[in-house]
Formats: sequence, C-alpha cells, structure tokens
Amino acid sequence: MKISNNLADRLREVYLDGTWIAHTNYKKILSEVDQAMATTKIGNLNTIAMLTYHVNYFLGGLLPVLDGGALDIQDKYSFDLPPIKTEADWQRLVNDLLSNAEKFIEKVRSLSDEKLLGPFVDEKYGTYLRNMEGVIEHSYYHLGQVALIKKQLHFINRP
Repeated sequence: MKISNNLADRLREVYLDGTWIAHTNYKKILSEVDQAMATTKIGNLNTIAMLTYHVNYFLGGLLPVLDGGALDIQDKYSFDLPPIKTEADWQRLVNDLLSNAEKFIEKVRSLSDEKLLGPFVDEKYGTYLRNMEGVIEHSYYHLGQVALIKKQLHFINRP
C-alpha cells in the first residue's frame, strides 16, 4: 500500500466518515452543532466555531502547497474567526471545512512516496510525511476539544 493511501484514509476517518479512534469525526460532530452552540463561550476555552475555523485555516492554507505553491499561512492568524452571526454563517464554515478536507484528502492520496519523503517547502519543516502526520494529530487533538466542549454545553443547557 502506498503511504499516501494510508495517510488519506486516516484523514478521511478524522474528517468525514471514520469512528475507529475517536468514535466520531468532524462531519458527524459538527452536524450536531448549531450556530448558537458553536459560538457559546465556556470560560477561557475556545468556542467550537473558533476551533473549526482554526482547523480549516490550516487545511485551506496547506492546499496550495500540495499543488506546488507557497506556504502563506501564519499561526498568528489561525484563530481570526470572522463573526458567525447566523446559522448560514456557521453552515458556510462547516461546509468550507468539509470541502477543504475532501480536497486535501485527494491531494494527499495523489502524493508519491518519494514526494512524501522529501522536504516540505523548506528542510526546516521536515518532510511531507511528517507534516501530513502532523495534520492528522492536530486534527484529532482539536476534534477531542470540540467533543468535550459539546458535552459541556449539553450539560450546561440541561433542563
């Protein structure tokens, strides 16, 4: 099996249709969240909307790199969520994440093993493989946060 197929399958699990590791995925968990829940702040935690934006920021920013383009994203902007004032705003963000995930998965699937073992943009960033594994780990980390915040919101809003 090509390494890229394994990575793409793992990305598909965390974003679109897997339940093996986390017992959920972004598509499922975000389908159960409305705009009010997504934007509700609990203490000093990020909101679900902020975490969704953050994860999508990196996916969207890495897509051009997978096409041979530049790495133009910066961590300092990764939580600059535009206002989510309506359900339509929230659904656009969710749809953007899921669309970028689909594109990202297919781009990763098309990478050769040689490309995966080569430097990612600059040698200081390691290999493509290291960075794709990092995307998976980062995605699961924030999926866990989203799941915990969602549970807290359900507990807080119990009648």
